[in-house]
Amino acid sequence: MSALLEVSDLKRYFLKNKAVDGLSFSVKKGICFGLLGPNGAGKTTTIEMLEGIVKPTSGQILYQGKPLDKHIYHQLGIQFQHTALQDHLTVLETLKMFSAFYEHTIKIDDLISLCHLEDFVYQDHQKLSGGQKQRLLLALALINDPQLVFLDEPTTGLDPHSRRLFWDLVNQIKSQGKTIMLTTHYMDEAEYLCDEIAIMDKGKIIALDTPVSLLQQHFSGALIKLPKQNIDQHSFKDDILKLFNIQYVQQSAQIQSDDIQLSLVELINQKVSLEGLQVKSANLDDLFLKLTGHGLEGVKNV
Repeated sequence: MSALLEVSDLKRYFLKNKAVDGLSFSVKKGICFGLLGPNGAGKTTTIEMLEGIVKPTSGQILYQGKPLDKHIYHQLGIQFQHTALQDHLTVLETLKMFSAFYEHTIKIDDLISLCHLEDFVYQDHQKLSGGQKQRLLLALALINDPQLVFLDEPTTGLDPHSRRLFWDLVNQIKSQGKTIMLTTHYMDEAEYLCDEIAIMDKGKIIALDTPVSLLQQHFSGALIKLPKQNIDQHSFKDDILKLFNIQYVQQSAQIQSDDIQLSLVELINQKVSLEGLQVKSANLDDLFLKLTGHGLEGVKNV
């Protein structure tokens, strides 16, 4: 599968702040490629350079083997985190206005159907719910029939039901052969949508592969989770910390174990309360914690 987008040693510095510090990766045609990381990791700055909005300090960006220019920009679709739309227009009027900006467009009726806008197409866009507005913004990103679609944290602030509906839309768009570049700090979103991911932290890529491959590389067995107080309140806490590699995530103590039965026996021998015990497979949240030493909310490990 050939690369649609190629990035080589991409950097963007703001005075002494290295917002993006030497990224290199490629995005194959027809996949959903995810840039993951917490706020401030450099995701949005990276996307803005790929979209041509921000000029790189150095590095190279190739789209279908050619440097980005104004002709290529017409082949891109962009859904920004925040988009100001013309006041007092209905959804249909907004679609028609944006359609006039391009020579080649998707039929508006097809966009309405694809993004499920039928129920509010004659409604003022300012009166839409969060999920409805994101579907309208997605339709606007697709209006020029782009081959590459950028989605910059598109489900931030949405309720779980609206997020799931949006995920289904993204998968439907990908099934039509379009390539999607997604930034998100929701790891469950990345696991559900992305064929390949790059995890960013402090302007650098710290892991790059498929979600399944990354989890197989960094985890075996399973994870044991206990309430944090089960460890903290134990009179032999220091002895327990020597026996187990424990990481604290919010109010949970987390132990990676290759042998669940042996680990549980050892916890019982140490008289650690198993109340609230959970045993689960590792996910991308756990991977990010392992690679960076902190979770997406900045919590620290022991």
